[in-house]
Amino acid sequence: MTTLTTTPDGGASTRRPRRRVPAPASPGRRTPRQGGTVLAVPALLWYLVFMVGPMLAIFVIAALRWPGMLQPVSFAGFGNVRTVVHDPTFWDAVSNTAIQLAVAVPVMIVCAYMLGYYVAQRPPGHRVIRYLLFIPGLISTPAKAMVFYAALSPDGLLNGALKDVGLGSLTDAWLASPSTALACLIALDIWGGIGFTAVLFAARLSSVPDELGEAAQLDGAGHWRTMWTIHFPVIRDYVGVVTMLQFLWTLFGSAQHVLLLTQGGPGTSSTTLSFLVYQKAFIASDLGYSQTVGVFLFLTGLVGLLAIRRVFRQTY
Repeated sequence: MTTLTTTPDGGASTRRPRRRVPAPASPGRRTPRQGGTVLAVPALLWYLVFMVGPMLAIFVIAALRWPGMLQPVSFAGFGNVRTVVHDPTFWDAVSNTAIQLAVAVPVMIVCAYMLGYYVAQRPPGHRVIRYLLFIPGLISTPAKAMVFYAALSPDGLLNGALKDVGLGSLTDAWLASPSTALACLIALDIWGGIGFTAVLFAARLSSVPDELGEAAQLDGAGHWRTMWTIHFPVIRDYVGVVTMLQFLWTLFGSAQHVLLLTQGGPGTSSTTLSFLVYQKAFIASDLGYSQTVGVFLFLTGLVGLLAIRRVFRQTY
């Protein structure tokens, strides 16, 4: 836009507006950059190929009649579902898995939280205690299985201790008895996960302001009440996350313990859903049946995660 101005001698002149020149950016100032999404492409491709791909393959294989890796494949539709539903072994595995989850996860979370709260109070030697709690997590699964086998075998440490204290009538073949095999596996799950979970809780509880606990104790609350009514609500969402992780680990990771210690027996007394997936795929060579159980296992995990999230969500 051009404007007219009057000169001192009475004439008129034209003046054009000055074009604004952007100020140069200071050296310490950051300008937003476009195209940062490109950096996420490798991770997204990895997730699609190695996570979403196998998950979709489970549903595809569940609809096939596939009697072995090198055998011809045919379409089965819902035939595998009918086979699985009418198989007593499947329902034994469902029952064992339900018992395992109902016992192992609550006991592990409650005991780990209490142990983590104790460590978070920084008692004498609390740093050493943190390292000791990590020991089960540093031992490989076969080594942990061998430790439990040495303790629970007929001539193992547990039976020897019972005989030494005059309780020889209570000795048993713990891993070979239908009434105790599953309980031994649950004990292994709890022992293997409680220490690592306690360290996670201790780390989160250490970030809670000390003033909260001190104020509660000044009002007359003891450690037990402070632990459950003051600190627990503060980290409720974190407890939910840790519970989800332990739920998934127990649901999907029990197959290795069963494989190393009991092979699902005696009979089907210690067969879990995750071990049944392995057994049908690699021993019975029935991939369709195996992945049908895998679909049920996937849906169980999904429903369990949603339920845990709803239970532990914050109410404020």
